[in-house]
Amino acid sequence: MENLNILIIEDDKELALELSEILEDYKYNVVAIARNYKDALTKYYQFNIDLVIIDIFLGDNPEGITFAETISTVPNAIKPFLFLTSSKDQQIFERAKLTNPFRYLLKPFNELELLYAIEMAIEKFYGQINVFASKTEDTVIAKEYLFIKKKNTLKKVNFNNIIYIEVDNRYCNIITEIENFIIQISLSKVYEYLTQNFFKQVHRKYIVNTDMIEEISLSKNSLLLKNNHLISFSESYRDIIKSFSILK
Repeated sequence: MENLNILIIEDDKELALELSEILEDYKYNVVAIARNYKDALTKYYQFNIDLVIIDIFLGDNPEGITFAETISTVPNAIKPFLFLTSSKDQQIFERAKLTNPFRYLLKPFNELELLYAIEMAIEKFYGQINVFASKTEDTVIAKEYLFIKKKNTLKKVNFNNIIYIEVDNRYCNIITEIENFIIQISLSKVYEYLTQNFFKQVHRKYIVNTDMIEEISLSKNSLLLKNNHLISFSESYRDIIKSFSILK
């Protein structure tokens, strides 16, 4: 489980520092700050980026748009990005719009606008707005991870870091190696999204990551998982348990 990795592309040093401080206050991880087109491309491919905040004008030229145009042409390399600009030029806006940005913020901005923009950019990018929702948390699902909202921050949870999932009425408790999350969804529904082969349902209440199994007791119908989590499996799932070829 990790925080969202953000690349800032901004040539104004003071504004870049202000952005970085705001994001880090809300537990986002600013992996790098780039101040020109070339540096932005280098850092974009150098780091594991989840989202990019792009100033349209770097110096006197709209190199931020050029950057967005460049990354948009590479299959499977595109990440959600949002534009940040003080420009009100209609032609610039029309050119920027062609890159399909996920949000467009005008300077000066406030913290709340920025946080909402990040959240909406992630949701729009994965096309899963409010996939799961409750009063306290929202979840966006991708192929290899979840983005779970806690307070004002989106937490990135890699599927392979999940130990097991437990249902409690209409809620699912997601147990990871570091932190636990509660989302409002049925166990059967969340299982539909867990396409990885290492997830198996072993009880009407439990889905386990089989890579996290350290010990199986067929006599007690129990599984010992990583971090000393002990759960039960039911008789109806015994054949699945027996089929595990690797025991840790």
